[in-house]
Amino acid sequence: MSTEFDYDLFVIGAGSGGVRSARMAASKGKHVAIAEDRYLGGTCVNVGCVPKKLFVYASQFPEMVHASKGFGWSPLGEATLDWPKLRDRKTDEIHRLNGIYQRLIDNSGAVLYDGRATVLGPNQVSVNGQIHTAETILVATGGWPFIPDFPGSEHVVSSNEMFFLDQLPKTAIVVGGGYIAVEFAGILNGLGVQTHLVYRGTRLLKSFDAEMSNKVTQGMIQKGVNIHLDTEVANIQKSAEGLEINFSDHTAMSADLVLYATGRVAATKNLGLENTKIVLRSDGSIPVDNNFCTQEPSIYALGDVIDRVQLTPVAIQEAMVLVDHLYGDKHAFIDYDNIPTAVFCQPELATVGLSEEDALKTYGDISVYTSDFKPMLQTLGGGDDRISMKLIVAKVSDKVVGCHMVGDHAAEIIQGIGIAIKAGATKADFDATIGIHPSAAEEFVTMREQTR
Repeated sequence: MSTEFDYDLFVIGAGSGGVRSARMAASKGKHVAIAEDRYLGGTCVNVGCVPKKLFVYASQFPEMVHASKGFGWSPLGEATLDWPKLRDRKTDEIHRLNGIYQRLIDNSGAVLYDGRATVLGPNQVSVNGQIHTAETILVATGGWPFIPDFPGSEHVVSSNEMFFLDQLPKTAIVVGGGYIAVEFAGILNGLGVQTHLVYRGTRLLKSFDAEMSNKVTQGMIQKGVNIHLDTEVANIQKSAEGLEINFSDHTAMSADLVLYATGRVAATKNLGLENTKIVLRSDGSIPVDNNFCTQEPSIYALGDVIDRVQLTPVAIQEAMVLVDHLYGDKHAFIDYDNIPTAVFCQPELATVGLSEEDALKTYGDISVYTSDFKPMLQTLGGGDDRISMKLIVAKVSDKVVGCHMVGDHAAEIIQGIGIAIKAGATKADFDATIGIHPSAAEEFVTMREQTR
């Protein structure tokens, strides 16, 4: 380290990307500091992936109990949800994970500052009134829920608050059409809340394969979620009974809670980046080059704050690549193509590769294979769930360029198939693979008849 700086690397933000960067840099003998003013582990651990998945599990038990009757079980009494217990046990688990992150940082040798860091210049950071200098600054501050300003917007909550509600509402309106909206609509519905999902667009999950997102919509309706498309909130008024939501078409609806899940924006406000050469995009995100360097040569950024692919595993891989670029042999890289992802809605959606729409644009000549069937559990369980699968093949190469699934265990199955697609597997490779019977996953290697 140059003697003119306090640290080789100063990381702002102790989320997945920031902590991995700090730990890896410290393991290479660098003098590293990391600052966090909110919670260790970032969005994913505290108000994102982890608590959300715990709530998804909780919301699925009523269906499991119902299915058990078809297998000979006779549940005793009527099950009821203890919301405070679920909420508080979730919080206990998050605190446990916070402690793990604390130990990871401490054991790495990095210095942790509890406070908000602001950038004073290309090599200067201030935390709690103390100025630190660093040869390199890394901004990994993540994102924050975006709620538009409209009459009554002060009465709504974001996904952040959903994990800490004093009580579960009897009726709720979720506004939005992306993955956070559909996930929370499924959670609330499964927990027994009368749930309405309101979206101003014509199709939920519009960035996903259209056929599969429509399957999700159909499945949500079957499970009891009331979906209102082409519908926009005009204003919200509070009364003694709850909230009155007025829509732009002059209809109205009452609810105990309104959740706005209308996107996330980069957390760059009041960060001090105006003291550098960095020019933010209109949405507040930070532009970077292929090595995650900003317009200020000594300042780097990664994760949700650069708004490339907002996924925790992506931020972690970006961190590995960055540390290799700064302090390694510069061989590491990240490929943003064929990243598997899942939406933990109900029914669950998982995907890797191109949608049918994008594959048509990219390759023109494609083959599409689909399968739709009732899962084995439901044959005795008596539910209405179905599983839908889809393979998209580029005819010129026979490569499978897209794989999509809606239904139970979609994320677990697509993670494995993601390896095959990343490796360039062809439809012939899929056809030559022996299936595991009986399983839903075997359908991916037995689809022989081209749908279109």
